[in-house]
Amino acid sequence: MIQIENGCALNFINALRGMRNPLDSWHLNDSSEAGGSFTMGAKDLDLAKRLCKAGSDHRKFMRQILVSVDLTAPIYWWKEFDTYKVATVSNSCSTMHTIHKQPLTAALFSTDGLSPESQAALDGLLAYLESLRLRFNETKDMAVWREIILLLPSSFNQKRTITMNYETLLNIYHARKTHKLTEWHVLCDWILSLPYFADIIGV
Repeated sequence: MIQIENGCALNFINALRGMRNPLDSWHLNDSSEAGGSFTMGAKDLDLAKRLCKAGSDHRKFMRQILVSVDLTAPIYWWKEFDTYKVATVSNSCSTMHTIHKQPLTAALFSTDGLSPESQAALDGLLAYLESLRLRFNETKDMAVWREIILLLPSSFNQKRTITMNYETLLNIYHARKTHKLTEWHVLCDWILSLPYFADIIGV
């Protein structure tokens, strides 16, 4: 399971102006922004596509188009996402500080695809974790809190607010679009839906 919320792409005008710095071709800028709505012109799109195809040294403007988004996904997925350290900023909900604040029910975990037998096993573990949570809230015994952290399944969902750029997203798209985890497919589809992303990369 992955949930994608509050996504937005920013700084197109500045990125496309800088895109034309190498050849002093600012007079060919034909993109516009009015009332918070951006429209990419045909000439700017043509150059952006050619620079993107020419390689990372030439498509530096992609690093200046910023994206911010809230992602909620299981810990097992975040462990793979953490590969992308360059040009990403992440601010996460804290498991360390908040794991004891709400009942540990199946709704907090990614359980899609579990067999009935596996779901029953998870339910048993969650029932035990919930008993630990209640004990910790009563006693404040940090040894009990540590047991919760040690036993917490990697299917636990965590929300993070992520800031990236189009270059990073391009790397993610090419590397993960055929990944065996379905969460990556959902994210790659969202990446393609970002303003002009698919047009620029030629999909």
